[in-house]
Amino acid sequence: MNYNQNKKLAQITSQTLIIGVDIAKFKHVARAQDFRGMEFGSPCYFENTKEGFSHFLKWISELKREQAMDKVIVGMEPTGHYWFNLAHILKENEIKFVAVNPLHVKKSKELDDNSPTKNDVKDARVIAQLVKDGRYAEPTIPQGVYAELRVAKKIRDLLTDDLQTVQGQVHNWIDRYFPEFLTVFKKWEGKAALQFLRLNALPHEMIKFSDQELLIHLRKAVTRSVGLSKIKELKQAASKSIGLRQGSDMAKLELKTLLDKYELIQLKFEELDAKIDILLEEIPGVPQMLAIKGVGRDSVAGFFAEVGDLSDYTHPRQIIKLAGLSLKENTSGKHKGKTTITKRGRKKLRALLFRVCMILVAQNSAFKALHAYYTQRPDNPLKKMQSLIALCNKLIRIFFSIGKKQFDFSEEKMLKDIPHLSASKKVEMAA
Repeated sequence: MNYNQNKKLAQITSQTLIIGVDIAKFKHVARAQDFRGMEFGSPCYFENTKEGFSHFLKWISELKREQAMDKVIVGMEPTGHYWFNLAHILKENEIKFVAVNPLHVKKSKELDDNSPTKNDVKDARVIAQLVKDGRYAEPTIPQGVYAELRVAKKIRDLLTDDLQTVQGQVHNWIDRYFPEFLTVFKKWEGKAALQFLRLNALPHEMIKFSDQELLIHLRKAVTRSVGLSKIKELKQAASKSIGLRQGSDMAKLELKTLLDKYELIQLKFEELDAKIDILLEEIPGVPQMLAIKGVGRDSVAGFFAEVGDLSDYTHPRQIIKLAGLSLKENTSGKHKGKTTITKRGRKKLRALLFRVCMILVAQNSAFKALHAYYTQRPDNPLKKMQSLIALCNKLIRIFFSIGKKQFDFSEEKMLKDIPHLSASKKVEMAA
C-alpha cells in the first residue's frame, strides 16, 4: 500500500481512465470518469460470471479507445469476499485496481447531490471520485505460497471452532452420564482418560469389568504411568456415580460419535500442520523468526497469511496500519484527547500479534525487559495495554527486517537500541 497522498495523486493523470465499481454478490455496477470528474458513457452492469467479466473488460477497452487514454485504474469497495474474483481477473489482465474505505463512501456520498440516498449506481460514482482524489489503498492479493497460507489459516480457524464445539459437547456428556470422571482425571483429553471413554461404557457398566480387563484395554494406548491404582480409583468413582442411566444405548452412541469427531479433527490438524511446515520452508526469514524465543510456527504462519509477501511493502509502518495499530488522537484548542489505536485494519492480524506479545513478555527476556521499561520509566510510563501495543509494533518491525534481510535476532542488540534503558537492566539481561 502507498500512504503518500502526493504519490497517489501523481498516478492519476489526464491519460488515466478512472473506474468505480460497486460490488455485489450477483451483479456489479461500474462508472467511468477522468481526473477532472467528467463522466464517460453509461453505467456498466455486469454479472459476477466469466461472461460478465468479459463484458466489463470489453467496456473498459472501448472507453480507452474512445477517450484516447492509455492507463486504467479501477476502484472498488471491498464488500465481504465478493470482490476477490474481480480483483484476480483485473490482476491477470494487468489492470491496476485499488480499494476505497467503505466508511469514506458512506460519508462522502452526499457531496454531489446533498442527499443521503443510497443505490449501486450512485455508490460507483462516489468510489470513482474517491479514487480521483487519491483516497484509496492498494490491496495486496496473495500469490503462490502466501495464498496457500491464507487458505491454510482459514482451515485452521474452522478446525479450531469445530474442536471447541466437540470439546464442549464431550464435557456436556460427562456432566450428564459420569460427572465423577473428572475427579479421577484432571482432563478427559489425556491418553488414559480418552482410552477409558473409548470403552463406551456407562459407570454402572464399567464396574462390571475386572481390573485386568480394564488394564488390558488401557495398555492399548498407554504403556506406563497409569495402572491398577488409577483403575481402582475410577471404578470406585463409577460405583458412586449419580450419572443418568436412562437412554443408555443412545448415550453410548452419542459418546462414540463425539470421540470419532474429536479424533478426525485431531487427524486433520496433524495433516494441516505438516503442509504448513512445508509452505513455511519457502518463505525467506522464517527460520530466523522461529529462532526467537516465544515465537511459534502458528504465529509466523498466521502473520504471513494476513500480511502476505513482505516484498510488497516498503516500510513496516504499512503493516502497522494494516493491523490497525496506528495511533489516533482527538485534540481541539487547549483540549488534548486520549491517544488510542485506530483499529482500522485486520482484526485477526492485530489479535495474533497481541497474543504473541503476551507470550514474548512472559518467555523472552528482551521483550520482558522492554515491557518493564515502558511501564516503569519515570517519564511518561505506559499502561500495560499501551506497552503491549508498542511491543506489537516492535515485533512487526523485527519480522519486517528479518524477512527482508534474513539476519538472526539478537536480544542484546534489541536492548542496546533503546538509549534510555538503564544499564542495570542490561546487566540483568546478560545475567
